[in-house]
Amino acid sequence: MRQFHCTCGNLLYFDSISCLRCGLAVGYDPVADLMRPLAPGWRLCDNGSRHGVCNWLLPESSGDLYCASCRLNRIIPDLRQPNNLAHWAVVEAAKRRLIRTLLCLGMPLPNLAENATEGLAFEIVSTTLDPTLTTGYLRGVITLSMEEADDTWRQINRQQLGEASRTLLGHCRHESGHHVWGRVFGRLDWNDPLRQAFVEVFGEPSLDYAAALQRHYGQGPPPDWQERHISAYASAHPWEDWAETWAHYLQILDSFETCQCLGIRGGGLDLPLVILPVESCTLPASLKAAQSEDPAFHAWLQRWICLATMLNEVTRSFGSPFLYPYIISPAVARKLRLAHHVAHLWRPFEFPARGGASA
Repeated sequence: MRQFHCTCGNLLYFDSISCLRCGLAVGYDPVADLMRPLAPGWRLCDNGSRHGVCNWLLPESSGDLYCASCRLNRIIPDLRQPNNLAHWAVVEAAKRRLIRTLLCLGMPLPNLAENATEGLAFEIVSTTLDPTLTTGYLRGVITLSMEEADDTWRQINRQQLGEASRTLLGHCRHESGHHVWGRVFGRLDWNDPLRQAFVEVFGEPSLDYAAALQRHYGQGPPPDWQERHISAYASAHPWEDWAETWAHYLQILDSFETCQCLGIRGGGLDLPLVILPVESCTLPASLKAAQSEDPAFHAWLQRWICLATMLNEVTRSFGSPFLYPYIISPAVARKLRLAHHVAHLWRPFEFPARGGASA
């Protein structure tokens, strides 16, 4: 996340609704990617003014009630139920961070009701009241379990599923990966170079998905899954491998931006680090025209490994588990390289200079 400042010069945060120094009411403008005073010409999203769960702004001249994030909602929780408002606010905060990232990547995000082909919708539901529902993705609809906003609930699920990490933002990123797959890969011809690249890196996506999940939950991941996948769940099927890789790529991208804006450097660490082979960050031959950025991506990802190592050491000093409990193997690096390529089909990516704040 980038840094924001009030007109008085005080630091603001992405979720700020007022300045802690001068008391000025503020909100986030998703078009300009900045915080604005809540002044004439601007108004809060209806979910912010009525329910206090959103701080995004719209121009007063806009005919929309909802901001670029909230207008994607198709189902929201029943606010008559206790705790639902508080849990909904947590879910919306995570969703807004995802939407901001996708908008910064230049990805158009039409509402599913407006665009049945590329549109997106969110259904925020209670899996306690309706156990048949679960977090997932289907034909443009991301379903989020409101109970995941409860820390205890989420950690119990994390332990039962054997996950290294489990966050609401991670859920949002993962499910957005399925949406991106459908928009980018889903309608490609069999001989399309991008589809060929996907098959080479992730495997054949037409494999029986239901059977693959049944096998995963029945037998568990293969013993060598860490050599080829970012998570155990990623080994279940190429679709899930892509979604997990995409979510992980967005996590790295956002973390890098935050550290860069804060002036945090990850280079020159006196720690034993894994050096990725250069060839692990190379796009497949079918995408030869885009291979010129391979060396820059390799350096970028290597700097992330340095930074993640530093962050892990800091969290261990607090007596906490690793902040970044993942291993980027050469096979995973190659998958991240393809995710990087797809992420910037809408807008080119400028790699930071080696001497910059993210180095």
